[in-house]
Amino acid sequence: MPDNLIQIESVTQGVSDKVKQALKFKTGKFVWRIKFSAPLDPATVNNKNLYVTNLNQMPLKTYIRYDTVNQYIEIEPLEAYTQNQSYILTISKNVKSKGGKNLKAPVTLQFKIQD
Repeated sequence: MPDNLIQIESVTQGVSDKVKQALKFKTGKFVWRIKFSAPLDPATVNNKNLYVTNLNQMPLKTYIRYDTVNQYIEIEPLEAYTQNQSYILTISKNVKSKGGKNLKAPVTLQFKIQD
């Protein structure tokens, strides 16, 4: 079994050291967890500001939830990822802190499920 079940193909510059894998088993419907250092405005945590697409920009249906206590967002696909197809996770600048500050820059992460 490979050490990394997800192949990270590219990440926005400056955040690659923050991407970690903690999958215990292979699944086509793993949940992304994004931790933030400040509390977020829950109204900005939605599928317009955080989303997953394939390389043709076709959106994947996802369920997004925000854990206000631990300050992380979970993005769960409602349909399985296809092996050997690349996807892009996008966190737009429209995600705001409770204080009203936007994310400084959008974050994108391109990935695919390993065989």
